[in-house]
Amino acid sequence: MSEQHTIHVGGLWRPAAAGATRAVLDPADATTLAIVAEGGVEDTDAAIAAAVEAFGNGRGEWPTTPVAERAALLRRVADLLQRDREAIGLLESRDAGKTLEEGRVDVDCVTDAFRYFADLVVNESGGRVVDAGTPDVHSVVVHEPVGVCALITPWNYPLLQASWKIAPALAAGNTFVLKPSEITPLTTVALIRLLVEAGLPAGVANLVTGAGDPVGARMSEHPDVDLVSFTGGLASGTKVMRAAADSVKKVALELGGKNPNVVFADACATEEGFDTAVDQALNAAFIHSGQVCSAGSRLIVEESLRERFVAELARRAEKIRIGRGTDKGVECGPLVSARQRERTEEYVASALAEGAVLRAGGERPRGEAYGDGYFYRPTVLDRCHRSMRVVREEVFGPVLTVETFRTEEEAVALANDTEYGLAGAVWTADAGRARRVAGRLRHGTVWINDFHPYLPQAEWGGFGKSGIGRELGPAGLAEYRESKHVYQNLAPRPVRWFAG
Repeated sequence: MSEQHTIHVGGLWRPAAAGATRAVLDPADATTLAIVAEGGVEDTDAAIAAAVEAFGNGRGEWPTTPVAERAALLRRVADLLQRDREAIGLLESRDAGKTLEEGRVDVDCVTDAFRYFADLVVNESGGRVVDAGTPDVHSVVVHEPVGVCALITPWNYPLLQASWKIAPALAAGNTFVLKPSEITPLTTVALIRLLVEAGLPAGVANLVTGAGDPVGARMSEHPDVDLVSFTGGLASGTKVMRAAADSVKKVALELGGKNPNVVFADACATEEGFDTAVDQALNAAFIHSGQVCSAGSRLIVEESLRERFVAELARRAEKIRIGRGTDKGVECGPLVSARQRERTEEYVASALAEGAVLRAGGERPRGEAYGDGYFYRPTVLDRCHRSMRVVREEVFGPVLTVETFRTEEEAVALANDTEYGLAGAVWTADAGRARRVAGRLRHGTVWINDFHPYLPQAEWGGFGKSGIGRELGPAGLAEYRESKHVYQNLAPRPVRWFAG
């Protein structure tokens, strides 16, 4: 298998300066999907230098491109994504292990993000006029691109997370260097190729494939980088923040969550309500094998409902069809790597040792069909409590824990008893209770009688250790801008502060 030139610097594709490569593995069978360049510090510095030159201290070609033209390019990218929807969706499925339908949906969501930010910037006014209290002053707040952006994306949603950063960064007029996860870089490479095809000027979009250390570390500390946007784990995120501190650059972090799914008994008073809540609990926990930052991995169910609800949940979990994501009828693919499966197994073992009751899964599927793939059965752990590691820490695997409550107050306390605060849900037929609980949950997104949907026009991000800053929505664009106040005195005259 020939090496791909996956480092893109100043408009040119090239191998790593040191000649290093990395094999990208298919998680369904551990075979090699591609050989990519393994960049290092030299490649990263070159990419940052190209982005600095293209930005030109705010006077480069892209920052000075009219907003309408920038928006038009974003729309061209969206059209190209739809043109290549099947091929890119298939590549995302194979690289990340998700089902083919999930891969297709990801392409559609990426398309929506590019179109949203195109519409957002083109429909803006020329700035916010500030009333200075006198007709002799014209005062306005305008927005300018922050500069050179370092974008670091995770392995679970490589294409989607790249778009959440690239689209607003370009809409605002920035240049950037992007580092995808070394585990799943292939669709990011494809996206950069589409940016080039759409006509983005050379040097605006730069890509370095390689490991977090040294590539991500160098991007975070580099003095010529003006902003770092990182999505990934808490430990890596804190390193990014420390590295960025010396140059006091802007930092945006999305660091995952331990997300509660609170189910009140009244939500299941009818058979339809019961069926819907169970179905959504499965979706919340097991989409993409639980490798989702907003996965509803903590089921918090009212005590009177527990036995019936968990029994049905476990029954359905056992029937989830596991296999290669591109195979027809498969509902749940493999974990992304051998290490991720081992990590999941460690969490399940620790939970059982701490007293959890296994209701479904808890092992690798058996059979020749699974071969050397990184498969793990959807797992339901009952009788869990907050002192367990599996309840406190982000597993990022197909593991659902079950806790119970008796009162609304207790439900809210359990849901908020986490150092994270990314997302959560409440299920109830009582509209007043729904609003009360949603208002008290300390999470960046709260669903009522639903789980997982998001809108590109609504901000995404979390409280606590889920990170700082927001992606998507107007605030997602604001992350990539600096605000400037321009105060014009239309009738200047002496102040006479000093006698002279």
